[in-house]
Amino acid sequence: MAISFNTNSISETIQTLFDLSDSVKKVASGNYIFREGDQGVEIYLIKSGIVRLSKHNGDGMELNLRICKTNDLMGELTLFKDDIQYFLSAKAMTPVEVYVIKKDKLEKSILSNPAIAKDFIVWFNMHFRKTQTKFRDLVLYGKKGAVYSTIIRMTNSYGKMQRDGSILIDLPLTNQELANFCGGTRESVNRLLSELKKQNVISVTSGYITVHKLDFLKNEIMCEGCPKEICCID
Repeated sequence: MAISFNTNSISETIQTLFDLSDSVKKVASGNYIFREGDQGVEIYLIKSGIVRLSKHNGDGMELNLRICKTNDLMGELTLFKDDIQYFLSAKAMTPVEVYVIKKDKLEKSILSNPAIAKDFIVWFNMHFRKTQTKFRDLVLYGKKGAVYSTIIRMTNSYGKMQRDGSILIDLPLTNQELANFCGGTRESVNRLLSELKKQNVISVTSGYITVHKLDFLKNEIMCEGCPKEICCID
């Protein structure tokens, strides 16, 4: 059977490997699946729910790097490294179920199955490109670029088109959570969001952002028109 690779998720080849696993873990909303610094002995595939991957520094600051959902892979940075620790923390934003597979078992499958090895190379390449574009927006356009870029990416990952042409981001976010995605402070995000609301670029209701002028945001950071599978938050 031909393998169809979806760039927003893992391939059918790797999905099959996890489906064969007899280990499924349930995690309540607000709990951690793994924490930064824990021994990286397992890889996870999300069966259902939403998970936030983040990095913390010694001062208690948090940087959100990805939001993962069904069919997304987590813990992959530990592969092919001995005695390795998780680089990020994975926290459930909703009730979550994950397939669990031992790291060494997956490594053996990659080495013995060229189809799985190829899919992992494609998958890693895609996430590398996503990371590059995120840092481009942050470095070239500073805090404003980080906030605008994050909102644009949110529309691609969670946007729902409304009758008036606006886009509702169907994921509630506090200003602090948004700041954690941008590597900034809540105060700076508050100021930038207030400016956008005054210009009717966005509106915010009960934590849900609606984007009324997406082109404005794109023009401000000289958006290069990357495909949605690259310009996304997951």
